[in-house]
Amino acid sequence: MNSQKSVNPGSVSLVTLVLPIFFESLFRMLVSSIDTFMLSSYAQEAVAGVGMVSQYMFFIQLLFNIVCIGAGIVLAQYLGAERHQEAGLIAQAGAVMSVVLAVIVTVLVLSGSSWLLSLYPLEPKVHQYAWQYFSIFGGLGSVFIAFNMFQATLLRTYGYTRDTMYISIIANLLNVLGNSLALYGWFGLPVTGVAGVAASSVFSQAAAVVMTRYRIKAHRDIVFRAEGWRTIPTSIYRKILEIGLPSAGEALSYNVAQIVIMAMVTTLGTYAMSSQVYAQTLVRFVFVASMAIGNGAQIKTGYYMGMKKPEEAYKRVYLYQFAGTLISISLVLLLNMFKQPLIGIFTKVKEIADITYNMLFVSFYVETGRSFNLITIPALKGAGDVQFPVMVGIISMWGLGAFGAWLLGLHLGLGMIGIWLAVGTDETIRGIIMLFRWKSKRWMSKGIV
Repeated sequence: MNSQKSVNPGSVSLVTLVLPIFFESLFRMLVSSIDTFMLSSYAQEAVAGVGMVSQYMFFIQLLFNIVCIGAGIVLAQYLGAERHQEAGLIAQAGAVMSVVLAVIVTVLVLSGSSWLLSLYPLEPKVHQYAWQYFSIFGGLGSVFIAFNMFQATLLRTYGYTRDTMYISIIANLLNVLGNSLALYGWFGLPVTGVAGVAASSVFSQAAAVVMTRYRIKAHRDIVFRAEGWRTIPTSIYRKILEIGLPSAGEALSYNVAQIVIMAMVTTLGTYAMSSQVYAQTLVRFVFVASMAIGNGAQIKTGYYMGMKKPEEAYKRVYLYQFAGTLISISLVLLLNMFKQPLIGIFTKVKEIADITYNMLFVSFYVETGRSFNLITIPALKGAGDVQFPVMVGIISMWGLGAFGAWLLGLHLGLGMIGIWLAVGTDETIRGIIMLFRWKSKRWMSKGIV
């Protein structure tokens, strides 16, 4: 049955876009924290192994974001210009690219995960759990992850963010149920541990693909056909890649740097690895608001560029940035006020708790800088300005983030505090540069339509 009401994407307010994205992201973070808590009751080695592999899972999702970001930005500008037939071709091309990329990732993960993990000095159990999770979720689940991400991008760009919110909530609840069956042996089922948790994640992604496809078909204004994909002009693929590759390049560089930093953390031992996982789990609740505002800012900037109203985007992004930074600082303050009972949920090991306490205090510095990047960079990308964030990002992430983590954390012996100080310096300096880029208005000449 088709939807009786269509949305004019150009007229959708930021609040309408952002609130469902915020609650969807918040719920996803909550479920991720529940996953960590459930694994901590199973084995600390499972937390460390899955936590380490999560960097690679995020990396895989960023690869898929090459298509999602590129298609989403191009699509938003075409919708702003009311060129709906071209928008349909972009959706088709994005779907094809997502599936092809996912198949390549599946082959690489299944054939190379064991070799990759052997490069780390991991305890045997940590290695085993990391391999199980990565092979099942990263390998077998990649096609579902990729197509789910693309379809969700399509719905959001058309303004149907509530659909993606409800689907995410249902899928994540299915994931929690599956985890419970895998770890607690409900109904007399065998305890399958980390392998079962990974299989549960794959199932939840597959369910999300089906639900998202149903909602796309329900909205008459979304042009997304399966037939005719063989005749898509190569210029459409080229346009998505011209935006998607450099746009996702900034995020890809960031995650590779984080993988290198995580490798440094592994040399500090399992306690440091667990502390990193717990601290990251908690601070995700801090930047979720800025991330949601950034997603909305990217879509709105694309609309305004398509409508030839860049000055409107210029003024509004400053308001979005102020709100996001204020919210981030307030949430970090709350997190530090209640960090003792919060950390106590995950671990009773004093050494792990002490390290995590100190990392959360440093998060004031980290999250203030991160709020600049999570809002201003997506706005620049939405305008089509994708080269500058990549160039600055690579220099900052590696020169200040990764090198700084080695210098402060390992060479000078500051441990996890030094590593987080380096990450905060990267986020802050890079964010300030991006704000100056927005102020320069050079992005106004980067429109696609």
